[in-house]
Amino acid sequence: MTVTTEQIEAGQAVYTKWTLAAYDFVVLGISNRFIWKCPTKQLLDHYNKLVTANHLDVGVGTGYFLDRCQFPSSTPRVALMDLNADALAFASQRIARYTPETYRRNVLEPISFDGEKFDSIGINYLLHCIPGSIESKSVTLDHLMALMNPNAIIFGSTLLQGGVPRNRFARRLMDVYNNKRIFSNQHDDLEGLKRALGQRLRGVTVEVMGCAALFAGRV
Repeated sequence: MTVTTEQIEAGQAVYTKWTLAAYDFVVLGISNRFIWKCPTKQLLDHYNKLVTANHLDVGVGTGYFLDRCQFPSSTPRVALMDLNADALAFASQRIARYTPETYRRNVLEPISFDGEKFDSIGINYLLHCIPGSIESKSVTLDHLMALMNPNAIIFGSTLLQGGVPRNRFARRLMDVYNNKRIFSNQHDDLEGLKRALGQRLRGVTVEVMGCAALFAGRV
């Protein structure tokens, strides 16, 4: 499947200064608990178990999890990567105490990067916003793995349509988001995700929570 620049732009264009200001309340406060059935606390716990003191977050949203998680150091190296300049600015300001590095990149393409590599990479709620099939969008993992140290861990979560329970509200809202091209997960399913991870990573774990899959694996 060929992904156009227009499709790539559409998946992140919704994240403006105004929508980011409401994101925590709408998505993390309401949708996660009542629609996706994956309480935000579960995602934060996932960060707390896996984040390192040398971390890159990709698809940064509002920076909520980096602001709330417990880094194993009081002075972690934290980097942010996103195609959306507003999201980068919002998250960077929120975690300014860590003096984050920021990189504006399209992860569907090989990533230009000449800095030190990372021990953990977080891709929370990223894959379901990337256009393409689960197989084609998983090239994102290949591009990010080039930025990882040996035995580094990549972890995150994504909302699926197949192989997970979805209530009628989740089905309806996913349809709306896919029609608006905010989401691109019409064909994303649990087995496809497991296969994509298993082909690239060691020690893969995938936990289903509502219609979300929380995953991790090492290079």
